[in-house]
Amino acid sequence: MSALNLDDFAQLIERPDADLRQAAEDRRARTPVPPGALGRLDDLGGWLAAVQQRVPVQPVKRPRVVLFAGDHGVAELDVSARPAGGTKDLVRAVLDGVSPVAVLARDAAVPVRVVDMAVDCDPAELPQEVTRHRVRRGSGRIDVEDALTAEEAEAAFRAGMAIADEEADAGTDLVVLGDLSVGGTTAAGTLIAALCGTDASVVTGRGGRPIDDLAWMRKCAAIRDALRRARPVLGDQLELLATVGGADLTATTGFLLQSAVRRTPVILDGVVSAACALVAQRVAFRAPDWWVAGQASGEPAQAKALDRIALNPLLDHGVTAGEGAGALLALPLVRAAAALAAELPVRD
Repeated sequence: MSALNLDDFAQLIERPDADLRQAAEDRRARTPVPPGALGRLDDLGGWLAAVQQRVPVQPVKRPRVVLFAGDHGVAELDVSARPAGGTKDLVRAVLDGVSPVAVLARDAAVPVRVVDMAVDCDPAELPQEVTRHRVRRGSGRIDVEDALTAEEAEAAFRAGMAIADEEADAGTDLVVLGDLSVGGTTAAGTLIAALCGTDASVVTGRGGRPIDDLAWMRKCAAIRDALRRARPVLGDQLELLATVGGADLTATTGFLLQSAVRRTPVILDGVVSAACALVAQRVAFRAPDWWVAGQASGEPAQAKALDRIALNPLLDHGVTAGEGAGALLALPLVRAAAALAAELPVRD
């Protein structure tokens, strides 16, 4: 489909260092705290040692929230509680510091980066550093047309890769990944249903701002129709993203894969990042070893995808706000695991 060869990722991505994970576990066994007493914090400590390639573990000092933004044409079918084309308002709320993720990030002293891939507004309405990677204004209506052209899909994927490189080069040591979109959960549900071989009704949720029964039925029908278009292209992950994904989901997938290449660990947020992670796993089976799932959003499609990737969410607080908020709530847990792994006294 394009000059971009996704097969290269399978060779470029290596697993985190298993020997260092074992060394971290051996070090933990020599601390005065009984085995198992720290629960999943021990698993996180071992994972951090492996991805950092360091024992003892370093503190997480330079995390960053990265949010990919885009509108989806399928939102015209009233499948979301938000109006079609409303992503601009979500982006503006983050930039103005009044959204949940902006408040949480400010409290945790974590910078937030918003990347506009397909927001349906005049680019002049948003800062240039936000819009510089945009590939189009809104993605296509996936129930009847492709979300992107082949060229747009490659551009979006490469933009995600470039942002992963920028973060790695800037010294970001952990990424909290999220999305800003209207209609994005419909595209995500389609990708997950296609890759898991299940029906639309199994993956159709009610979104972060819950929809009523009629909207749920419209969303289910949209995913069903999009699935018919997705199944013939399951063998090509970039073509699949172009057909039923969208610019923001395609960029997120490229970001996840290149982050794994660059050994940058990532906390996943909700159903959109889970869908992209599932696509990325199909490209490179080792890639999920570089990610943790921050929280269970309650979306059935997210649960289906995480089960397929074998990731168990760190938190289940019923947070459905999206936008990376749930993943950001898991950051203190990861930081706590790093502190314990590094600072508990060790017996000779």
